[in-house]
Amino acid sequence: MKKITATELKNILAQHALWLESGYHQGEQAILIGENLRGANLEGANLYLANLYLANLYIANLKGANLSGANLIGANLEDAHLEGANFSGANLVDASLQGAYLQGANLLGANLKCADLYDANLERANLERANLKGANLERANLERANLKGANLEGTILEKKEKTVRKDCASVAPSFGEELQKLLDKHGVKLAGPLAILPK
Repeated sequence: MKKITATELKNILAQHALWLESGYHQGEQAILIGENLRGANLEGANLYLANLYLANLYIANLKGANLSGANLIGANLEDAHLEGANFSGANLVDASLQGAYLQGANLLGANLKCADLYDANLERANLERANLKGANLERANLERANLKGANLEGTILEKKEKTVRKDCASVAPSFGEELQKLLDKHGVKLAGPLAILPK
């Protein structure tokens, strides 16, 4: 998939900022479903309520960014720099955060069901009331992390043979379902049935 240019990203962020500042009356919500943002510099960006479903944010810089309430279902955040980022109330179901740098990140009330946090650095991260059901925390650094009230049901802390996360099969809706919801939201009608071509 073609990568979004820095100029395009800047414009999207500007429109999103206007959308937030105007109480959702002007500008446009950042809809980045499935977009390739690999290595993007989003340090300090305001992505509150942004839709980053299935977005590729591999090795992206999101230090200090505001992703509160954002849709990050199935997103790729592997090896991303997320130090001090705000993910409070964000939806990170099925997201891949392998090797991510989450030192001091705020994940208060975030939904991390079935997320892959293998080898992630969560030192001093706030995971209070976060949903970590079925999440993979193998080799993750949880030193001084706040896990008060977090749901740790079925969480993997160390590798075991034949580990099966039954509740994690197809947790996220299909890309077609998500796209159809987006089309319906904006009143877009297709002449024929919605078809998602294989990659």
